Amino acid sequence: MSQKDAPDAFAAPAVPASPAAPARRGRPPKAAKAGVSDTRDAILDAAEDLFSKHGFYGVTIREVAREAGVDTALVHYYFGAKRDLFDAVFTRRAEVWNNERVAAINRYAASAGEAMTLEGLLEAFLRPPFEWSLKGGPGWKHYAALVAQTNANPTFGGETMARYFDPAIRRLIELIGQVLPQARDVDLYWGYHNLSGALTLTLGETGRLDRLSGGLCRSGDLESACDYMVRFAAAGFRAVCGPERQT
Repeated sequence: MSQKDAPDAFAAPAVPASPAAPARRGRPPKAAKAGVSDTRDAILDAAEDLFSKHGFYGVTIREVAREAGVDTALVHYYFGAKRDLFDAVFTRRAEVWNNERVAAINRYAASAGEAMTLEGLLEAFLRPPFEWSLKGGPGWKHYAALVAQTNANPTFGGETMARYFDPAIRRLIELIGQVLPQARDVDLYWGYHNLSGALTLTLGETGRLDRLSGGLCRSGDLESACDYMVRFAAAGFRAVCGPERQT
């Protein structure tokens, strides 16, 4: 699997385009050994690694430059301020995740028709991020940890997650509403809120589950994690959206 395989378009709303790049500062070195694309990727990879481990506030541009093996001015030249760099890191893989997830649930909904189930929808929606974490290399694991941190960040996490993930999530909720036509909107959103926390924590692979279970379960066993999450989330949506919740 490669990022080039991700679909370019789908029926649901697309992830918002990245904001316009800020004015560049400094000047790139005349004798750069790597091309522009390679240099930008090296900076993004370094920033992603550091942000995933230390959070937004625990990382400086100077540290990113040192990790990437470039001058600090070059980081500013390509990405501007630290928040602009963070947004570029976040956008790069969010587009892949969300394009694949929405394409998958759209395909499933079209093929299943009236036989569509919660389990089928959730499997289609959840499988892409688990697959990327399993097979996409260390960068995708860093990104999953970064998303987990951002989802729980009270300062700007809500705004960042909304900007990059809401279109895909709204499409999922729309389809769940078709499977559970009796569901109230409030129940659907609470249901997804609980799934969201479980998803980002699980993809963060913190090792908490390993210690809690005494080694019976492994946080790195993402195949099992996805299977359990599909069943657990489907049961949860049915519980919070059932007739007994309509009072």
